Amino acid sequence: MEIIFASNNENKLREIRAKLKNGDVKIISQKEAGFNLEVDETGTTFEENAILKAEAIYNLTKKPVLAEDGGLEVDALDGAPGVYSHRFAGENATDEDRRNKILTLLKDIPDEKRTARFKCVGCYIDENGEKHIFEGITEGRIAYEAKGNNGFGYDPIFVCEYGKTFAEIPAEEKNKISHRGRLIEKFVKYLEEK
Repeated sequence: MEIIFASNNENKLREIRAKLKNGDVKIISQKEAGFNLEVDETGTTFEENAILKAEAIYNLTKKPVLAEDGGLEVDALDGAPGVYSHRFAGENATDEDRRNKILTLLKDIPDEKRTARFKCVGCYIDENGEKHIFEGITEGRIAYEAKGNNGFGYDPIFVCEYGKTFAEIPAEEKNKISHRGRLIEKFVKYLEEK
């Protein structure tokens, strides 16, 4: 079975492929499926954006599609950046720009109020066009400075349950506890039960 992942993000694709050990299921990027499509993420929730992306590819291919949307929710920022995680520091901002904006906004916030979570919502549209929604959440807190060389995005400032940032732990460890990893575990379980 071949499933199109509605993204060309190599980091996300690598995480998903690492979780899929079932040889009967092959995940391919939308580029590998022959599409170079950037879907406007106009939804106001992760779920709405995941559905928008999945539907865009499914409508073109009529093949099974998995799409996801996620981001960082910081409690001291009333859940921001949330659905705007990628655009939080402006349209052409780098990962470092986005991390620095969070760190600047939280510079006077004490440890106990730096709680945050990574949240990811996936939409799988099966071969019959039916939608299935999955969610993954990882609780943590925001560090005072970026640490680590692994990972991407907000990973260097997100302290996970191991007491280290996502960027300080090996990718296989991150995959066990990350929001996307947890979402994919639910997705894989669904496929196995199906």
